Parts: sequence; C-alpha cells; structure tokens
Amino acid sequence: MPQFDQQLIRKGRGATYNPDNRFAPTRSEAVDDGWWQEATPTRLATVVSDERARSALSWNDSPDLVFDRSLNPYRGCEHGCIYCYARPSHAYWDLSPGIDFETRLIARSGLVERLGEEFCKRGYVCRPIALSGNTDCYQPLEAERGSTRRLLQFLLECRHPVSLITKSALILRDLDLLAELARLRLARVSISLTSLDTDLKRSLEPRTASPTARLRTIERLKAAGVPVGVIVAPVIPGLTDHELESLLDAAREAGADSAGWVLLRLPREVAPLFEAWLHEHYPERAAKVMSLMRQCRGGGDYDSRYGKRMRGEGIFAELIAQRFDKACRRLGLNDPQTRAARELDTTAFRPPRSQGDLFD
Repeated sequence: MPQFDQQLIRKGRGATYNPDNRFAPTRSEAVDDGWWQEATPTRLATVVSDERARSALSWNDSPDLVFDRSLNPYRGCEHGCIYCYARPSHAYWDLSPGIDFETRLIARSGLVERLGEEFCKRGYVCRPIALSGNTDCYQPLEAERGSTRRLLQFLLECRHPVSLITKSALILRDLDLLAELARLRLARVSISLTSLDTDLKRSLEPRTASPTARLRTIERLKAAGVPVGVIVAPVIPGLTDHELESLLDAAREAGADSAGWVLLRLPREVAPLFEAWLHEHYPERAAKVMSLMRQCRGGGDYDSRYGKRMRGEGIFAELIAQRFDKACRRLGLNDPQTRAARELDTTAFRPPRSQGDLFD
C-alpha cells in the first residue's frame, strides 16, 4: 500500500490528505521530533475567498466534449467527490488538489458583467454554454452566493441557451427560471448519478445530494417541462460498475430521457488521492479496483488521449460500453427523435443593450 503523510478521514470530506502543490518550489514533510504537537482536527471549516472575474467563458476545442464553452462560478468544490477530475486545477491557485480543493473555495464575482461584454463582442456566435465545465455550479456555496441564479436570469434575458450538469438538489430552487428557459427551448439539465448505495455515496461524494434526492430532482424537472437526462459518472470498475443497469432503470423511471456515462478519470494528483481513499474506506477492494482501472488505461493510472479518456479501452471498458448501450435500447433512452427535440435554440439570442444604445 502507498504511504501518505498525515492521512486522516475527516467527517464530510472526501480527500484524506493534502498532496504537495506541484508548482511549489519547496516541499514539506511532517516529522515527529518528540515535542508536543497540536492534534490534527477531524473537522475542517470551509474558507471562501473572492476573485473579481476578468472574463466569464472558458473555451475548448476538445473533440470528445459536446460543448465548446463553459462558465464556472466557483473554483474548488465543497461536494468533495474524491474522484473529481477538476482537483488538479486547484494547484494553479497555489492550493492543494486534496483537502484544500474541498475547503478553500474561490467565488468569482462580476460574471454577469463579463458575460455581457463577451456577448457584445463583434463576431460572437451563439452556442449553448455549459454550467459548469469544471466544478458544480450548485455546490453548497451557491445557496449563499446565488451566482448561478443570477447567470440564469441574465441568460433568459438574452435568450441564450444553456446546459447544466449537477449532483445537487439545489437546482430545484431555480425551477422557475429553468422552466421558462425550457419553454423557449433554451435549457437542458443532466443529473449525475454514481451509485444508489447511500453508504458508499457518503464517503465517495460526501456533500452531494443523496441518490434518492437526485432521482426526485429528475422527477420534478421533468414535471416542470425541463428536458432532463442522466450521466452515470464516474463508472468505477470493481466498485460501482455492477450498478450500471440499476442506475439507468431508476433514472428512466424518474423521467430521464437521455443518458451518458464516463469511466473513472484519474489525472495527475487525483490518482494517489483516489488510491489513498480506497485503502482507507475499502481496503479489501483497493487492489482489484486499481488493477481493473489500469487494464482500462493501457496499464497506467490514466490515459489523457481524446477518444480514450472518457471511455477507456480494453475488454472491461468494452463490456461496460456494451452493457450501457443494451440498457439504453431496452429503456428507450437516447431515442433519435427525443434527441432532436432536446436541441437548443440558438436563433433567438439577443445581446444585451450596450451603454451607447441607451441614447439611440
């Protein structure tokens, strides 16, 4: 088993330690020198700092993503999902991708103003914005800050299409806006489901909504006329893959009309963080899970190649893909006619009035 310094299970947190920031010029190591040391707390408070946004949209040209632009109101995520592929990005802010990612958050302000400026740029082409492409825009901090709701209000005013993905039932707070956006064919939502096992969820994704709450969220979105699908993500070989069909069945019964899946991704610091979590919470399965993952990743912890990073390769990955496709056909998920009806309207977009227009 790998050795990790100061590893500790903390209530409500996913990571068990803070790996060194890979950009830091120095490294520190805890050593017991025999002198009294203050005990490491088992509970950690969340600390939020503010960042005035200089731009709103993040752009990508990845061939395996369905969007080319995204908007992230927050850096870091209090949900604490141990597998989160966004953890390594916290290193860019001189913070650790481990416990810091869950407890030292950055809230971005001024996003509506910056987004309005980008909408008014000459040559801006309207296509759906993904909220969020990195961390969950409905993490607990949103209940206090309300940044996502303000963005939705602005997008509705501008008739700009948006897609959202979340693990949180907090999205129901904005059901009024989402229903109106959906009526205008400007919004669709995906709910991320990982497991129906509540005990597993508590350690794997400690501050996310329960599986029952997520299914109930799908029901209420569907009832309000909001197109809603499910993303089974991540599929973790040897830990959650046996639930694939059950998750799709439950989501379909709740009202989901589309589905996708993503194989567990372990880029950079996520691999040792996830392996440490496995040894702490599921030591009897750790070796098997990591072995299966490496079989799907060409022998390594991760493969970042386009076309491989989301699905993996090899016999086990192919088996998951076949099971997913078979279950979707049985349940009528991803029907071509339904998919066409879910296409968002980009023709109604109207940029916000610039200051000069006020005098026209």
